[in-house]
Amino acid sequence: MLHDLIQAWLAEDIGEGDHSTIASIPLEARSTAKLLIKESGVIAGLNVAKQIYELTDTQATVQWFKKDGDSVLAGDLAFIVEGNARNILTTERLILNCMQRMSGIATKTHALSQKIAHTSAKLLDTRKTTPGFRLLEKEAVRIGGGSNHRFGLYDMIMLKDNHIDFCGGIQKAVHAVNAYKTAMHLTIPVEVEVRNEAELQEVIQTQGVNRILLDNFSPKQISACLYMIPPHFEIEASGGITEDNIVEFAEAGVHYISVGALTHHVKSLDLSLKAVVH
Repeated sequence: MLHDLIQAWLAEDIGEGDHSTIASIPLEARSTAKLLIKESGVIAGLNVAKQIYELTDTQATVQWFKKDGDSVLAGDLAFIVEGNARNILTTERLILNCMQRMSGIATKTHALSQKIAHTSAKLLDTRKTTPGFRLLEKEAVRIGGGSNHRFGLYDMIMLKDNHIDFCGGIQKAVHAVNAYKTAMHLTIPVEVEVRNEAELQEVIQTQGVNRILLDNFSPKQISACLYMIPPHFEIEASGGITEDNIVEFAEAGVHYISVGALTHHVKSLDLSLKAVVH
C-alpha cells in the first residue's frame, strides 16, 4: 500500500515534469543534502523517506542518525543523503510533508501517552484522518506510543449513535449485527456507543457486544457506572478528552481512551532538507 501511495503522491507532485529542477540541474549531477530538525519532538517517517529514496534512486546512499520514535531536539541531524541531485530536489517536499506531519502526530501521541503511562488505559486514534494519508497517520500514532483503533469500516463493527437511531434502537441494531456476522461468517469484534446510563444498561443486557464506548461521559460519570458493567466488556471513553483531563479519564478505570485530535488537530514538526555545499 505504501508503494502505491508513494507513486500516486509523486505523480500528483511531478505531473508532466519538475521543470524547475530539469531546467537548472544536469541529468547526471550528484549532490548531498541533510535533514535538519528545527524543533524538539518525536521523529517519525524516516522509514517512509527510506522507501521514497529506494523507489526513486537506487544509487542513493543515506546515512541515518535517528530512527523512528527517537526524541529529538532543535539542531539535531536526522540523515544525510547522497544521490542524484535532480531526485533529491524532486522528492524533497514529499519527504518533508510526510515526515513533518507524522512527526507532529508522534510528538502529540507521545505527550498524551506519557501522561497516562501510570495507568492501564491504552491511548487510541480514530478514523478522523486525512483521506489518502491514514496509513501513515496511524503508523505515526504507533511510533508515538499509542495504539490503533479500527483501520477502516471493515475490521470492526462499530454501532454509533446514527446507526442506532436509524435502526430503531440498540437491541434491534445489535441483533441485526449478530445475524449478519453469522451469515457472513465474520469474527470481527462489535463495539456499541452509548450516550447515557439508560443506553448503557440496554447494551449490558444484550448479547454479542465486545466493547462499550462511553461517549461524552465525564470521568465522574464513568466511575459511577463501572460497577454495573460486567468484566467481560471492554470499556472505551471518547469525547471531550484533552491534554488537561486525560489523566482523570485514565484513572477512572477505562481500558481505552480514543482521541481524534491525535490525527485531525495536530501541529507538524518543523524539519528542513538543506544542500551540503562542499
